[in-house]
Amino acid sequence: MFNPTDFPEPTVIPVNGVELEVFEAGRQNAGAPIVLCHGWPELAFSWRYQVPALVAAGYHVIVPNQRGYGNSSRPAEVTDYDIAHLAGDLIALLDHYGYEDATFVGHDWGAMVVWGLTLLHPNRVNKVINLSLPYQERGETPWIEFMEAMLGGDFYFVHFNRQPGVADAVLEDNTFQFLRNLYRKNEPPTEPQPGMAMINLARAATPLGEPVMSDGELAVFVSAFASSGFTGSINWYRNLDRNWRLLADVDPVIKQPALMIFGDRDPVSRSANLTAFVPNVDVISLDCGHWIQQENPEETNQAMLQWLEQQGAR
Repeated sequence: MFNPTDFPEPTVIPVNGVELEVFEAGRQNAGAPIVLCHGWPELAFSWRYQVPALVAAGYHVIVPNQRGYGNSSRPAEVTDYDIAHLAGDLIALLDHYGYEDATFVGHDWGAMVVWGLTLLHPNRVNKVINLSLPYQERGETPWIEFMEAMLGGDFYFVHFNRQPGVADAVLEDNTFQFLRNLYRKNEPPTEPQPGMAMINLARAATPLGEPVMSDGELAVFVSAFASSGFTGSINWYRNLDRNWRLLADVDPVIKQPALMIFGDRDPVSRSANLTAFVPNVDVISLDCGHWIQQENPEETNQAMLQWLEQQGAR
């Protein structure tokens, strides 16, 4: 297991009207930036196994705690967490380091941010690597409305939107149990789980399945969320319909070379239309669940580095 003290020390960087807590390594590899974007409820620390491998391969690795997480800013307004703001933070981060473009890597919600960033600022993204969450097609109905109609009001995406503050409070009252129970290698459910499953997970006394991380690694997440709470991160979900509207007039096709990494036991659904919207995509599946880069770090690193090498010049 990883020693948490081996992770780079953070720097607080003012960008786009907020401050981001940023971990970086390999600055000597100037000219080869790669930005790693975490998901929910994760942190920059989620990429701890990838940072040294990417530095060794010649990359300047930039890993922010995105707004709402860790010691980064947590604006009070819900709309300050929409895709325009989240993408704007990453563009401002590139400007801070003096880069015209970079390779962006995302997992879970971080993947959704990277897809949206690439649509909104295509000239600032040279390659895309996303884990777990495929490109989300923008249909005729806003995403939360669609999920509510298909999955009901208790599906957790809908629950976060329609019952503001409820999940936030329960998760904050049960931070250790929630994160301990969530970061597991257990077999995933075959059907989408309702929103109350998140609350039940937080209150469950007995975890199921093998843990993804050591106690020391888990302590990093628990400490961070005990300090920050969950509202800022859940506010990302509360902007999904707003994001649907913000993306109405952009070209929906991702033209950059892309790598999509799935976990075979991940309950997140795969997109049937991935190649229609990401025509230059390569797809890899690993034998793991949702926490791909933490659960199978060596395989993830190998897949990323081999693909990057195949793409040629950085």
